[in-house]
Amino acid sequence: QVQLVESEGGLVQSGGSLRLSCAASGNMYSAYITEWYRQAPGKQRELVAAISWSSDDWTDYSSSVKGRFTIFRDNDVNTVYLQMSSLKPEDSAVYYCHVRNSGWWGQGTRVTVSA
Repeated sequence: QVQLVESEGGLVQSGGSLRLSCAASGNMYSAYITEWYRQAPGKQRELVAAISWSSDDWTDYSSSVKGRFTIFRDNDVNTVYLQMSSLKPEDSAVYYCHVRNSGWWGQGTRVTVSA
């Protein structure tokens, strides 16, 4: 069983930056992939970014955030980060971390980007 704990989101102005973290309580094996999703009011949950825990450092991004968001991890503290830059109001959502193909989800953290 893995528990995922996300950092607090926040309110940021358009064009600003914010970093989210997702700390895992259990071991993150190399076969795992950690994902960040987001869900805005009235919209479906959207996959934003993903990263493997293997040495190939595989990452993937949705087209809506590519070039603006960076996902990275710190193996020593079992934590995945989502660095968000050049934020837009349409990035406002509740962000969740998740381990692919598992029922492990973070509690969600709200990010609000003001115009």
